[in-house]
Amino acid sequence: MASIKVLIIGFVWPEPTSTAAGQRMLQLIQLFLKQDYKVSFTCTAKKTEYSFPLHTLGISETEIVLNNSSFDTYLLETQPNIVLFDRFLTEEQFGWRVAKNVPNALRILDTEDLHSLRQTREQAFKNGTPFLIQDWIRNTITKREIASIYRSDISLLISSYEMELLTENIKIEESLIHYLPFLLEESHHESVSYKEREGFICMGNGNHAPNRDAVIWLKKEIWPLIRKQLPKATLSIYGGHLPEQIKQMHNSKEEFLVQGWAPDAIEAVRKSKICLAPLRFGAGLKGKLITALQAQTPSVTTKIGAEGIQLPNFNWNGFIKDDAAEIANAAVQLYNSEEEWCRAQENGKKLLHALSNKAKYEKEFLLRIKHTLENIEEHRESNFIGAMLQHSSMASTKFMSKWIEAKNSK
Repeated sequence: MASIKVLIIGFVWPEPTSTAAGQRMLQLIQLFLKQDYKVSFTCTAKKTEYSFPLHTLGISETEIVLNNSSFDTYLLETQPNIVLFDRFLTEEQFGWRVAKNVPNALRILDTEDLHSLRQTREQAFKNGTPFLIQDWIRNTITKREIASIYRSDISLLISSYEMELLTENIKIEESLIHYLPFLLEESHHESVSYKEREGFICMGNGNHAPNRDAVIWLKKEIWPLIRKQLPKATLSIYGGHLPEQIKQMHNSKEEFLVQGWAPDAIEAVRKSKICLAPLRFGAGLKGKLITALQAQTPSVTTKIGAEGIQLPNFNWNGFIKDDAAEIANAAVQLYNSEEEWCRAQENGKKLLHALSNKAKYEKEFLLRIKHTLENIEEHRESNFIGAMLQHSSMASTKFMSKWIEAKNSK
């Protein structure tokens, strides 16, 4: 049997050392390669200094163009068996071309996180109002994202909370969605003791709005409260793509140290005593908190930060607080008490062990792929809404793309 060909259409080129989304994409690629699948990666974005050299893994890399029929030719030439869309925006742009040119290819949407959930929460935060499920359902982006899920054969959800959100509130059939969190293994890093560590750390990609807001909140409200009690403590801010607004917050007198990109995130977190992640909005799983678990570093975060990571019957590896003063007090309490810090570290080890089900999740996902490929016609016949959304009368994205292409050719 010929090797299965997987085409990944990336929203951006993977950056596993600077973004959780990049880590996630590399995990999926490595899973496909382990099965001897032939993997190709295409993207409309430009590479950055953080982009992973996929060619070193034997993966072909192709830059593609939006609203251009050259991608149709590419699909006809390569004939992939599986096409994976990186986020719903990519499915919107290229899904109709895939359905037209390689109709038998299995279409998988990796949501990364529910963008509509993150955007609705951000808007509620800016408006100073509580987040409501009804507002999420009414959001135009929600309708677009749900439409992409219906048009795809399988949609991957990284968060158990988001699985529940879709099944309970939108009533999406479980045959269309699949829970696939980070593919984690047990940490093999040598433990660093409480006495060997110094300072606080906050990590996050600067292109991500929740991360920018967290740093601003730290600077304006939380860090001054911590400094009053711990005047000699330091806070290091790490992240790729940090905007000038964040860089200008660097202040050595206040020990608020904007360090920039960390080549090895786990190593940076291992040297720190506590990870701070005061996220006020967002979605999906927070890579910085997974990294803290892997580095055996206690953390202080919010309910949003812990969402999808915290498990029933397991204690958090530190504290979950949503108020600036409570976050600051919890951070100081952990920092000052070796006994409490060690207890939090042990909680983190147990939580990471419970989350580290890589072999199980990989097996379930591969079986899902195999079963759906073998029953693709039956699978699609049971998805009437998806078929309806693929119909030409509903395909506004397709006709807009064709109009733009025709306009550009003049």
